[in-house]
Amino acid sequence: MQGERFAFGPFVLDSGAGTLLRNDVPVAIGHRGLKLLAALVARSGEILEKAELMDAAWPGTAVEEGNLTVQIAQLRKLLGPPGIAGEGSGEWIATVPRVGYRFTAAVEHLNGAKRKPLPLPDKPSIAVLPFVNFGNDAGQDAFCDGLTEDLITDLSRISGLFVIARNSTFAYKGKAMDVREIARELGVRYLLEGSARRDAGRVRINAQLVDAASGDHLWAERFDRGMDDIFAVQDEV
Repeated sequence: MQGERFAFGPFVLDSGAGTLLRNDVPVAIGHRGLKLLAALVARSGEILEKAELMDAAWPGTAVEEGNLTVQIAQLRKLLGPPGIAGEGSGEWIATVPRVGYRFTAAVEHLNGAKRKPLPLPDKPSIAVLPFVNFGNDAGQDAFCDGLTEDLITDLSRISGLFVIARNSTFAYKGKAMDVREIARELGVRYLLEGSARRDAGRVRINAQLVDAASGDHLWAERFDRGMDDIFAVQDEV
């Protein structure tokens, strides 16, 4: 893993140099924590078993499982909250009970190699991409972000549906990419994308559901409502 560099959220991890930057500012991280984080980030979205992680942080050494628990807790505190997520606890590192841990955010490999596509889960899977602000006011970005987060939260409550967390999908905000490429990176079959515009106390929301395997649009709808109906519109979507 020497020499590999990864970007996720405001962070850049250089496993070769042994450094972690947050918005270009060095973050104090211990040697074991760096090894664990590098192992998790390199296989973002995959479940890493506890034994595998302990081998990464303590190679050739027999350690108690409690040491891993302590290091993961310290990493979570160091990274801080990524924001509102659509699954789990909204942490960068999700616990898989009795098995191990999984890094939940989208990761960009800065060494130039394309990220390995994630396998599709065994149930319907969807990612809600950040809704685009089509209004003239840049301040409406917060409205679009809030709409996206609420939709992620609502969808995550549906039993039998795998929903990608907010911190993973927001990594694609403002990026012009093919929806099929995004779906491959996130490991989902379907994408929900759309736009929103507010004007004179009214809101217009366009939403469309895409089958990323074929690129086909399965559903599309436009919603025109007054701002006092915004929560009802979200439920309708």
